[in-house]
Amino acid sequence: MKAVVQRVLEASVTVDGQRVSEMGPGLLVLLGVGKGDTDADLAWMVEKLALLRIFEDADGKMNLSLEDTSKQLIVVSQFTLYGDARKGRRPSFIDAMEPVAAKALYERACEALRKRGLSVGTGIFGADMKVALINDGPVTILLESPPKPGAPT
Repeated sequence: MKAVVQRVLEASVTVDGQRVSEMGPGLLVLLGVGKGDTDADLAWMVEKLALLRIFEDADGKMNLSLEDTSKQLIVVSQFTLYGDARKGRRPSFIDAMEPVAAKALYERACEALRKRGLSVGTGIFGADMKVALINDGPVTILLESPPKPGAPT
């Protein structure tokens, strides 16, 4: 799994002119699911998102996580994180998981974050979404679940 994690002051997702998610301070997460991603990848990503210390403490140090604060997050499905543009001019998405399985893993990730007590907004899987945000910092972190044993590096 891959994620682009942005610390935001506010964020929203709109589909067909309708606001489907909005929040104040927290994280906007663009989440991509790749071929071969498993429940182990999901568990790793959920824990990393919940416990990543990128919010400032009283001393101004990035020392607090979502679980340490009353922050919320919006998780948006983003298969294009698996776009490979090293050759040619059009990205290839062959490393992205097929949509039915990717949607299931994405939805399970959102539910696992909710089970941790976090407020989780979402987009609509596969929809043309308009994502708005005010990045705080800016702080943007790229996450990728660890490679599987025996996988090429």
